[in-house]
Amino acid sequence: MPETPDEPPSPSPATAHCWLPNSRRSPGLARRKLRELLGRVEGGDRFADVGELLVSELVTNAWQHGTAPGQRIWAGFEVDHDQLYIAVEDAGSTKPMIRPLTLGQESGRGLLMVEQLAREWGCGPRNGIGKRVWAVVGPMPENAEVSP
Repeated sequence: MPETPDEPPSPSPATAHCWLPNSRRSPGLARRKLRELLGRVEGGDRFADVGELLVSELVTNAWQHGTAPGQRIWAGFEVDHDQLYIAVEDAGSTKPMIRPLTLGQESGRGLLMVEQLAREWGCGPRNGIGKRVWAVVGPMPENAEVSP
């Protein structure tokens, strides 16, 4: 009998990535790419609600604050049974910061949402110029709803 390992090999995570224009359409394009990936993965829907919110925020920040006209944004996703990893890269060097909230504030709450909904998140340099902002999302329990 052939030798067998003690544990079966774990399946490789499913991945997808895309280049996005520096445009207000980019968050929607990134959400669509994420939905396509999650639709191909068993149990992928458990990551959809939070994943879409967080990728929208990270891509929005990249086109509003991190990418000059004519530059593109890169978004990448990796999902397995336990987690969804989202990464967004832009050419900007300014690291994202959570700002204190003020009464009547109409914007600037996105990273606070990332902080609250992600298992963890962070920012680091990307290969070349710019930065990579990433977030790890855990699966939502059944019948749970996300309210931003």
